[in-house]
Amino acid sequence: MLRIDLISDTVTKPDAPMLEAMFNAEVGDDVFSEDPTINRLQEMAADMFGMEAALFCPSGTMTNQIAIAVHTSRLDEVLCHEYSHIYQYETGGYAYNSGVGIKLLPGANGILDVETVAAAINPTHDWLAHSRLLVLENTSNKGGGSFYTLEQIKGFTQLCKEKNMGLHLDGARLFNALVETGEDTREYGKAFDSISICLSKGLGAPVGSLLIGNTEFIRKARRLRKAMGGGMRQAGYLAAAGIYALEHNIKRLKLDNDRAKELGQVLQTLNYVKSVRPVKTNILIFDLNDGLMAADYLEKLSDAGINAAPFGPSTIRFVTHLGITDEMIQRTKEILINLQD
Repeated sequence: MLRIDLISDTVTKPDAPMLEAMFNAEVGDDVFSEDPTINRLQEMAADMFGMEAALFCPSGTMTNQIAIAVHTSRLDEVLCHEYSHIYQYETGGYAYNSGVGIKLLPGANGILDVETVAAAINPTHDWLAHSRLLVLENTSNKGGGSFYTLEQIKGFTQLCKEKNMGLHLDGARLFNALVETGEDTREYGKAFDSISICLSKGLGAPVGSLLIGNTEFIRKARRLRKAMGGGMRQAGYLAAAGIYALEHNIKRLKLDNDRAKELGQVLQTLNYVKSVRPVKTNILIFDLNDGLMAADYLEKLSDAGINAAPFGPSTIRFVTHLGITDEMIQRTKEILINLQD
């Protein structure tokens, strides 16, 4: 049976050219900053965003947690959307690693507006946490792959400057947004104090994320990476995959987005689907009719050859990626239609 894995874009695997790049990588000891392939990847990422420096880390959780720790002090507060990855899926690391509080803000499909953020910033009283950092997520995972445009982001940039707050971008799937908007990565570098991008989702690398910022920020981040156990040795083999991903796999993300939209159009016609969230990139979230349970539906999908993720008692998430083919999309559509009463 053909297995179709829509559970996440984290299931992607290196293809033959990426494996060859990894096999041929020149490596050294990165704890001493002597791995030439890691150094090249970091320089490449920094230049891509017009920023001064970058740091290669094992995961996006680590890059986000390091960013929070560098931007804040204990008794500070981080502001973010209630759907944010840093709150939902990073095991409370903001409290454990940095001793900071978090303020969760509402917004449609994972997207905040400037007015909501401005109203949530605390005055500087002794009895209140200092609002020190705003984190935006682009694209929003739990928001169904929705994204901010640069025009929207500029308002947050101005607000954070006025309030002396840091602005961090959790850009795990940023490139899925950029292939839709055509916006320039260097403009993102101007808008944010720090940016995290993931290499191991739609870009197809097996491991790794990058944290990007100015030289002093990355100097502090590098020390924290070591304290968190993220100082790797001959990790240039992994960095080579990241270089290949940035050089070859960005433009093809548009195909993933289009395939998700294609599935979304089919789901809107099915009698067991209550609603489909707006499909903007490669994440597709839909709600089943009242009385239908995600666990039961996922079991039926699995029996038919499709892996997917529950996103609530009656909510399902599909994620398209480079491991999905046209044949798989066609087969998925057939299965979804056949599951109707």
